[in-house]
Amino acid sequence: MIFKAVREAAPYPEHGVTTQREWAVIAPRQVRLADLTTTRATLDLRTLLDDDSTFYGDLFAHVVAYHGELYLETGLHRALRAALQGRTAIHARILEVDANGVPRLAPAPPTDY
Repeated sequence: MIFKAVREAAPYPEHGVTTQREWAVIAPRQVRLADLTTTRATLDLRTLLDDDSTFYGDLFAHVVAYHGELYLETGLHRALRAALQGRTAIHARILEVDANGVPRLAPAPPTDY
C-alpha cells in the first residue's frame, strides 16, 4: 500500500489555517508516503495526469499532525504521482494541531529589513 490509510474525511477539528500565506510560514520537510493517512478517498484522473497541477497552488503538500498521526490534507495527486515515479517520500508543510484544533505555527519571519 502507498499510504498508511485512506479516509473519507479529516478526523481532526477545523484548524483555521487556510491561506497560502499562513501555510508558507511552515518550512517544508520530507515525509514518507507510508506514514501518511489521506483525508480524501477519491481522486480526479485529469488532475493526476496534469503537468501543471501545482501551477496555482503551493508546491508542497499540506499535512496535519494530530494525535501522533500525519494526515495528508492537500497534495493527494502530488503524492500519488510521486509513488508512481517510484519515490517513497514527498516534501510537505506539516501543521501541528492540538486536541482542541489549535494550530502551532512558527513565528512569521521578520519584515523589517
